[in-house]
Amino acid sequence: MIVYGPAGNTPDPLAVAVAQGVTGRSATLLENERQQIILEDADSKKFTVASAPTITRTPAAAVSNNSGTTGSPIVPSGPPPDPTSAQGIAYGLLPSFGFSTDQFGCLNDIWSRESGWRYNAENASGAYGIPQALPGSKMASAGADWQTDPTTQIKWGLGYIKDTYGTPCDAWSFWQGHGWY
Repeated sequence: MIVYGPAGNTPDPLAVAVAQGVTGRSATLLENERQQIILEDADSKKFTVASAPTITRTPAAAVSNNSGTTGSPIVPSGPPPDPTSAQGIAYGLLPSFGFSTDQFGCLNDIWSRESGWRYNAENASGAYGIPQALPGSKMASAGADWQTDPTTQIKWGLGYIKDTYGTPCDAWSFWQGHGWY
């Protein structure tokens, strides 16, 4: 006996396996799965589109980096981070550098990979701090406490991003193509 699927024109592989002698618990599980698939298939055909979706806000367009290529769109990262954390400090400083808080997701992507947001992160090449300045002493232009103060490092890093890439999302786009910024 050949059992046909819901469309009625092709053999149902699960039913064929059961019919060929799969028995016991395995057969029961296969048959239950087969019945569930049939029900889900039938249910999926009941859906209709009542209307086209409404977009309440136009999604941000793709950003372009300095090389003229298109990068990732700006996507809000969710609720603001804890204001006492390094991420919260950066989030709060974005507007003072002319950046929208929508840029935080891109900044978070870069600095999470560069330093894990650790103010004392150092790599073998000598890059230091949250933004991984190379050499780290460059950050002294933002404050004498550059080695130990996340706020000083973040201010320097946001200035570097603004001067070099324009925005954190432009910097992230560059980072994605090069593995550094």
